[in-house]
Amino acid sequence: VDIDEKTKEKIIQLQVLEQRSQSFLIQKQVFQTQLLEIENAITELDKTKDNVYKLVGPVMVSAKRSDLKKELESKKEILTIRIENIEKQESKIKEESLKIQKEVMKYIQ
Repeated sequence: VDIDEKTKEKIIQLQVLEQRSQSFLIQKQVFQTQLLEIENAITELDKTKDNVYKLVGPVMVSAKRSDLKKELESKKEILTIRIENIEKQESKIKEESLKIQKEVMKYIQ
């Protein structure tokens, strides 16, 4: 099948969109892992009545429970927003990919 330049460009666009999609997927997985770690830390923080500590660089220092919980909740909120933004971008890429795929399939068939 002989493919015109416009169709070749569409195929290249699809490849670029697929690469972007993979990049977003990796970022989302990293953020989801961090979110899970933070949620687990919050759960453990709520369970314990002992002194609490946090890592500051390579050093563990005593921390105030309420301050530590606020810090973790803030990080959790930021990660949740980042994940939602990535999911929106993934959705847009998926829509654009489907549109371009349909255009390419019309030409190929």
